[in-house]
Amino acid sequence: MINLKFPEKMDEHVVIIVPARMASSRLYGKVMLPILGKSLLARMVERVGMIQHQANIVIATSEGAEDDVIAQEAENLNVQCYRGSLGNLLDRHYQAAKLFNTDVVVKIPADCPLIDPRIIDNVLEYFFSNRQKFDYVSNLYPATYPDGNDVEVMTMACLKQAWENAGRPHDLEHTSPYIYENPLIFNIGNVTWETGLDYSMSHRFALDHPEDFYFIERVFKELYPVCNRFSCQDILNLLKLKPEIYEINARYNSTNWYNKHLSEVKPEFAMA
Repeated sequence: MINLKFPEKMDEHVVIIVPARMASSRLYGKVMLPILGKSLLARMVERVGMIQHQANIVIATSEGAEDDVIAQEAENLNVQCYRGSLGNLLDRHYQAAKLFNTDVVVKIPADCPLIDPRIIDNVLEYFFSNRQKFDYVSNLYPATYPDGNDVEVMTMACLKQAWENAGRPHDLEHTSPYIYENPLIFNIGNVTWETGLDYSMSHRFALDHPEDFYFIERVFKELYPVCNRFSCQDILNLLKLKPEIYEINARYNSTNWYNKHLSEVKPEFAMA
């Protein structure tokens, strides 16, 4: 198990859950694609492991045979793995958090291999600085960081309440809609980009399409040999220097998971 060594402000057990599966309608097996000799999932875990808060990392995958390779990769990386429901991600998160006796749950999707550890720390710092105020804190509602820097932090009690009460298909598929769409039930906080900019729909660092992979691969090749803990700002500087990299997946900049759930998502949360 990866155990990040930096002291936490609260004497609570924090678990970062990284949901990962081979199945993908647009790019099958995307989390196992190779980046500089290691799987994309390995690179993702490496970057998440660079945060300065104390936390454990758990890869949450399905019980399906096709995800055996992900469970094996977790073992190779010396990271704990939970296997549960394929389609019910809310249940997978809850059961994983329960298994590892979690007080605070952090959700970071496996398709964010360029996530900046500093951004994860920023969201965690805001959560713990307001520990008695919020049940759930993210940097997504509204989103301002470049897409692919997704961080959601919630108390175990909050996640359990969602698990007990959520019922719509997209609530179960995406874990947290029941939480952030019910501000009368949960106390919700949001962290915006300190620059004051909003690149959430203009810069795409997430992985869904082949072009996204080519973009991510190129960024790693350019920045990783110089500094393996490269930042979001380092990526933006690179894109200004070499705009042809930005263009690799630019046509998908305004897409996100809301596109197929617009009839279900409350209007104030529909960002596409």
